[in-house]
Amino acid sequence: MIDVCLLGTGGMMPLPYRYLTSLMLRYNGVSVLIDCGEGTQIAMKEKGWSPNPIGVICFTHFHADHISGLPGMLLTMGNADRKEPLVMIGPKGLERVVQSLRVIAPELPFEIQFIELSEINHTIEMDGFKIEAFRVSHNVVCYGYNLVVERKGKFLVEKAKELGIDVRYWNKLQNGEDVVVEDVVYTSDQVLGLPRKGLKVTYCTDSRPVQIIAEFAKEADLFVCEGMYAEVEKFEKAKKNKHMTFPEAAQLASEAKAKELWLTHFSPSLTWPESYVKQVKGIFDNVIAAKDGQTIELDFDKE
Repeated sequence: MIDVCLLGTGGMMPLPYRYLTSLMLRYNGVSVLIDCGEGTQIAMKEKGWSPNPIGVICFTHFHADHISGLPGMLLTMGNADRKEPLVMIGPKGLERVVQSLRVIAPELPFEIQFIELSEINHTIEMDGFKIEAFRVSHNVVCYGYNLVVERKGKFLVEKAKELGIDVRYWNKLQNGEDVVVEDVVYTSDQVLGLPRKGLKVTYCTDSRPVQIIAEFAKEADLFVCEGMYAEVEKFEKAKKNKHMTFPEAAQLASEAKAKELWLTHFSPSLTWPESYVKQVKGIFDNVIAAKDGQTIELDFDKE
């Protein structure tokens, strides 16, 4: 199961009712934070979630509304006497940017490990899940992210019994390990069914609608995508500033055959984004204009 909370839905500047952009995901005891705009810590406290289990922070790009909350977040982690390393993922130049911000957060009791992105797409294997990064189209280098949890095939008990494998070896085989018993090698593929459907969350902000987004969001259980502008008359502004409109985000979700779309990263001028959602339901029906603190629990299909 993946817990997802959209901590902030604002773009450019925070508002009294809208923090700047940030998404937090929790899986198997590890938290992943994507972006850390101003107000992220407050939003996290309002949700009742803690920064302590954050193992990875991903940055889409280095505009202030996506990273300005980082120094305070690091100080909070340090004051909690964190010792575990923190992984940071982001575009090339990430270490330089973060170390510059750390002028006001110089002493930390934990190591920061940097993974800088330079290719069109990257896959980073983590403990029990993977993070996929894909370059999108903004006016600076910017990446979208997938968090993917793959799921092995079902353990075939009858097959294991048929092969005469002692029950004490089942757990290793179920976890993909091979075992050797009296010079006989048993492999996991002998006792596992076909891989089952896993879980995928796609997050993309600050981009024009490019094909790579639909490709990486393919069949996502949740697609969180920017809808900077909703009004028809803002289309040219969206093109000029390299952002997206509600219909463009909905079209990407439709092409990707995503299960659900959350619109986010709203312009400060967009006071009531939910009032424009009805206009795009003809493009993609399962869409909402997300609010700060929007939360969902994604669970595996029951098989």
